[in-house]
Amino acid sequence: MKTEKISELTTSRLSLYLRCLDELASEGVERISSKAMAEQFALNSAQIRKDLAYFGEFGVRGVGYSVNDLRRQLRQILGLDIERKVAIVGAGNLGIALATYGGFNVNGFRMLAIFDNDPNKIGTETRNGLQIRDMRDLSDFIQQEKIDIIVLAVPPASAEKLLDEVTAAGIKAVLNFAPVRLHAKPGVKIKHVDFAISLESLSYFLAQPHQSEQTTTGISADFRDFLRNGKEWTNESLKNKS
Repeated sequence: MKTEKISELTTSRLSLYLRCLDELASEGVERISSKAMAEQFALNSAQIRKDLAYFGEFGVRGVGYSVNDLRRQLRQILGLDIERKVAIVGAGNLGIALATYGGFNVNGFRMLAIFDNDPNKIGTETRNGLQIRDMRDLSDFIQQEKIDIIVLAVPPASAEKLLDEVTAAGIKAVLNFAPVRLHAKPGVKIKHVDFAISLESLSYFLAQPHQSEQTTTGISADFRDFLRNGKEWTNESLKNKS
């Protein structure tokens, strides 16, 4: 593996490559070349080879990559060979939707709890059996359960205070859905998910179709990308798939 610092754009593309490999494996494909993979998934073969070269030698010239071997190695690089414990703060519509999303557990992220300060919600359960807990127990729960990642789905006015609370409890990775830019402390990584920015980007494309690049932004990689990295997530971090 190269010793230079790996950019977030590179690790974002690794998540995308892994998703593509998962699809290939489900179709029974055993080997694939970077050229064939690029053609099938609208990627760039040279970029695939360059990105993988940062982490070692995976394929054989003229033979291609073993789909299962490369999947295993990418999962290890991205930290998916270790279960990551996740808790959500905020049991509003968005928080509940995230809590009941089944893809987390499939991809190695174990959703353990959701927290709120509404007494009418505390003690109830989501439709998949996740208990809504009292916000006052958040710090203790983080430490007792060794939570790895916190998802903030709260109003913007309370997001910064909650960030301080969870980082003081030992959290190093935060996925923020609140429409406000948070200030990370050293050693803490934050991903900002702002739906308004995404919609505005689409609006610009509709308003300026001849000046906008026609491309597909892979939202399927968003949570994986965050959960291994952590600076700010913007559309640009997944825009360049090539």
